[in-house]
Amino acid sequence: QVQVLESEGGLVQPGGSLRLSCVVSAHTFGNYAVGWFRQAPGRERIFVASLNWSGGNTAYEPALKGRFTISKNSAKNTVDLQMNNLKPEDTAVYYCAASEIYGDGWSPFGPYDYWGQGTQVTISS
Repeated sequence: QVQVLESEGGLVQPGGSLRLSCVVSAHTFGNYAVGWFRQAPGRERIFVASLNWSGGNTAYEPALKGRFTISKNSAKNTVDLQMNNLKPEDTAVYYCAASEIYGDGWSPFGPYDYWGQGTQVTISS
């Protein structure tokens, strides 16, 4: 059973930073992709960023690149999303997702097979 677990979000003031971590228990995977998505109130869930664990390749929603950075921490076996200069419109439930990659078949935007339960991030003064 593959499990995906996000770290706790929180309340951050505009302009502040927050780092989310995602742990994927994918011990049987040869390689896997981890993606971050978010869903704001009343809106559809959208892609934020993703990472190919073995290759280290990354992909971003263009509008967020520069403020958001996805990276892997091999020591902790996590995929982290560093969010800087946060804005009220970044308020959303953030989800981590994972999917096994076969050969060169990495699709950064999905589909993803395994999802975390989501964590609330609120940007407000």
